[in-house]
Amino acid sequence: MLFLVISEPRPEPPSSVTASRQKYWEWVAPLRASGEVRSIHAKVGRGAVALFDVPSNEQLHRRLNEWADIIPARFDVHALIDPDAALAYLNKG
Repeated sequence: MLFLVISEPRPEPPSSVTASRQKYWEWVAPLRASGEVRSIHAKVGRGAVALFDVPSNEQLHRRLNEWADIIPARFDVHALIDPDAALAYLNKG
């Protein structure tokens, strides 16, 4: 299951959360290596955008709670359809 997640961290001075930001990148590295996070990008200013590929809503919930434990944030979550699956659906009609 694909999910686009956009984080909006709490408004804190960036210098006060440097250690947390470093810990975040350490946390996400093995998720990137395994493919559970297909891509991750820092947003200009604050926050990040991640493309998760997880087997369930519960797994995404677990990961977002881990993320928020490192850097408290509000998340916008968008469920996505794989492009090949979207084309296959369109071609059925």
